[in-house]
Amino acid sequence: MRYKDGKAAELKEKFWAELADRPYIFLQLDGVSDSAVPMAPQLDKDADSAIWFFTHTKSDFVRLGPVTATFQGKDMMFARFHGTLVREESQERFDHFWNNFVKAWYDGGKDDPDIVFLRMDLGEAEIWDGDMGVLDVAKMALGMNVHEDAEKDHVKETAL
Repeated sequence: MRYKDGKAAELKEKFWAELADRPYIFLQLDGVSDSAVPMAPQLDKDADSAIWFFTHTKSDFVRLGPVTATFQGKDMMFARFHGTLVREESQERFDHFWNNFVKAWYDGGKDDPDIVFLRMDLGEAEIWDGDMGVLDVAKMALGMNVHEDAEKDHVKETAL
């Protein structure tokens, strides 16, 4: 972990709040660059080691396996996190996340044969909080080094 002053938990909490507020990520199967697309993860506030997705049987993601997600929040927060896609078999979880926004993508509703419900088991992550204060902006304007200040707002974790 690189985050300074013991604020890693604070930055992770900010990440989850921003992801809930701006619920879109860019997801890609590892090693398959043309699989990268925007996706809407389904979040469970009590499950910080997984996120879920509804996708289509024609999606590259039905291959399952290692994936990488990237995220940009507001105020210059960025994250990259890795994980593994698996089929989610829980009907209870499926029903919990089903909503009109998901329904809009599937003509057959919950019983549409083209729905695939996936879980991304989360792994290593890096989060950057680039919301620079006035002092850092002034330093940059003067050509002063802000690298150490930026490192204070960066965390590398083995899991989110």
